[in-house]
Amino acid sequence: MPFARAIDAEIHYEDSGGGGPVLLLGHEFLMDRTMFASQIAALTPEFRLVSWDARGHGRTRDEGLPFTYWTCARDALTVLDHLGVERAVVGGISQGGIIALRTALLAPERVTALVLLTTEAHEPLPAELSNARRFLDKWYEDGPRPALAEHLARWLIGDDDWYRAVWVKRWLTRDPNATEVAAGAMLGRDAVLDRLSEIACPTLIVHPTHSGVPLAHARELAARLPDARYLEIEGARQTVNMTHPVAVNNAIRQFLREPAVSRVTSRPRTGEIPLRREP
Repeated sequence: MPFARAIDAEIHYEDSGGGGPVLLLGHEFLMDRTMFASQIAALTPEFRLVSWDARGHGRTRDEGLPFTYWTCARDALTVLDHLGVERAVVGGISQGGIIALRTALLAPERVTALVLLTTEAHEPLPAELSNARRFLDKWYEDGPRPALAEHLARWLIGDDDWYRAVWVKRWLTRDPNATEVAAGAMLGRDAVLDRLSEIACPTLIVHPTHSGVPLAHARELAARLPDARYLEIEGARQTVNMTHPVAVNNAIRQFLREPAVSRVTSRPRTGEIPLRREP
């Protein structure tokens, strides 16, 4: 089982392999790397997809201590270091996209482009904080947890019975402490709106019309990033890569084939200096 070792965690990842440009993908809150199965099936072997489990999720091993999404951004770089990948397209959905933005801010020389699904750069709104706290309080009560898990699955995924059953089963066996700590990272995140102008790399933003991330936040993200492409998918849910995989896969494929992106994601020959995008 592949792990990249951070100072205080072992980060689990899956690597499709191949010689194409690397796309590193981070998952939604309370989910894991397996949510990208459709992207891996559709985009390889043209591209090399690496999906990874954040702290408190999937098979990643950590000490159960509080963390921030800046810590997770360093974990993403740890995965690239472990694989010997100098530069990559970095992306993700919701939580994973929030981490990807911070990865680009921490190490712009490592990030050739961004793929952001259902992502925002804002801090939590008061309504998000209060709704999440009520949900977590009920989650720890005896009795209603299966119904809450089903409600969460329908909100995230929609009407796909198979997907909902898979994730409900996983959530009901989660470590409650891991859920609480992971929620702390989501609900304690800082805003990076004022730093978006620092991110010069090409960016693809795909946003569903039905999600917990307001459309206004996604559109502002696109407006503030210097080199962004924006796609809104009507009727899609929070997990847009699962509810509308064909549209998402086509958008990612087209983006990664753009000359502005493919030029800087091409693997350099031995002895060559990797191309760098000038700010």
